[in-house]
Amino acid sequence: MTKPATSQDLAIWGESLGAIARTGLGFTDNLYERERFEEVLKIAAEIRSAAIGDPDPDGLVVEWMKSVGSGVSGYVTPKVTVGAIVGNEQGEILLVQRADSGVWLFPTGWADVGYSPSEVAVKEVFEETGIQCEVVRVLTVLDGMRRGFTKIPLVSIVFLCRAVGGEIDPHPLETSGCGWFPRDGLPEPTAGAERWADEAFSAIGGNVFETSFDAPRRAPWDE
Repeated sequence: MTKPATSQDLAIWGESLGAIARTGLGFTDNLYERERFEEVLKIAAEIRSAAIGDPDPDGLVVEWMKSVGSGVSGYVTPKVTVGAIVGNEQGEILLVQRADSGVWLFPTGWADVGYSPSEVAVKEVFEETGIQCEVVRVLTVLDGMRRGFTKIPLVSIVFLCRAVGGEIDPHPLETSGCGWFPRDGLPEPTAGAERWADEAFSAIGGNVFETSFDAPRRAPWDE
């Protein structure tokens, strides 16, 4: 039996359809095809807006059209973030309190042009907390929309890191604070701890396991 589509499913389908239409616009000069892709883009915006309760699908179309490029540069891909699970010798995890939301989370930032993902992890940790770290391995690769913690297409690469120096020194603009916390003493509110804390502390404790990721899935209409 086919499962009913959820609002999250509709948001993902709307984003996916919008990305296909924008990519098509970036690769064609045929006026007929452009009209069809623009029509698809409007339908995609209506689907996504209905799913998330956005009353302005036309505004989303305008925003999407601004992002249309040409050729390869116009191929629509997810945004990428890099996170760092940093542990110390006491088995504690390094967390920062986001200045914009007040929630606590491990250091995370956008993937910067000119840096490898592992370099971004080291840079973000130092900039946000003052702690120097070394990268151990990739811990997990996540689809943000599929996991439900973002409303935009986003891939998150999370590294396991080890603290090697520095002192706690919170970034004055990006964070409201930072510190080391044990498994049974996470601050409130800690974003999504129920999803990642067990794996993070297991890795900090020295347990080695394969990189986790979102496994390929069957299309809902094939279930």
